[in-house]
Amino acid sequence: MKSYRIPEMAKKYIEYDMIQAHTELPEFPESRIRLLFTFLVNQRTPLIHSELYPLVVSLVQFGMDTHDMIDSESGRLHEKEMRSRQLKVLAGDYYSSRFYQLLAQAGQVEMIRSISNGVTEVNKLKVTLYTRMKQLKLTAEEYISQYVRIKTELFLSFTAVLDEKMALIWPELLHSVGRCEIVMEELIRSEKPEAFDGSWGYWHVMDCGTEEEKRKLTSDAASEPAFTLSLMAKYDIRGQLTEKLKQSVLSVQSLVAKLESDKLVRELQQLGESFLRPLLPAASAFE
Repeated sequence: MKSYRIPEMAKKYIEYDMIQAHTELPEFPESRIRLLFTFLVNQRTPLIHSELYPLVVSLVQFGMDTHDMIDSESGRLHEKEMRSRQLKVLAGDYYSSRFYQLLAQAGQVEMIRSISNGVTEVNKLKVTLYTRMKQLKLTAEEYISQYVRIKTELFLSFTAVLDEKMALIWPELLHSVGRCEIVMEELIRSEKPEAFDGSWGYWHVMDCGTEEEKRKLTSDAASEPAFTLSLMAKYDIRGQLTEKLKQSVLSVQSLVAKLESDKLVRELQQLGESFLRPLLPAASAFE
């Protein structure tokens, strides 16, 4: 069976000195790519494109994530900031375009169409979510569930190429892994008070906070570190997110246990546990 080497293969297309020197790039979508690869190579008849598919979708996702990092603030920018914005636009377009080339070379026209449709659906989901956020018509749980859909929609394109039994569990397991990713990202975000605006913690306070707290959150006071820190402590944002992460990992492990292959179960159990490793105190409490 092929060993997992998708990140190394992607470096050929992702790592460019000029881009890395002048702008920040997103994280590689490791968990979803590893999950997809593991499913593709552990079928009854492993696909001939079990490396190509994860590689191309990683490039598409990386391109979309790069575009999402573009600062949409209007106004005058310094030369360095302008260069960074321009490079993000160009880099995102470049990463996304390489998937067309790689799949076309392999004669995978139908997969080009399927992934392109997935990109369209993701963009629709983003527009809907951003509109609801702007209108303050969003709950904390909806915030997570909508972002999970945005993270996983593209990967649902591969359901049709999986064995029947694996195709049945794929959407639910993909959703659970995506939820682990989102909650982990929110935990990391909670370490930065300046990133509180628009986070899960923000929407949780908008759900449960006092009218005065909600009023301040939608005013200039929301940018004050002391105010943000007081809310995070009062509502135990990190503690709640840690519990959500544990529950999400339990969901992954419960679904994985339904698979027939012991080898596949072991590999995917490790994938679920990997989300807890950065949180050693929380991980020990999980046992």
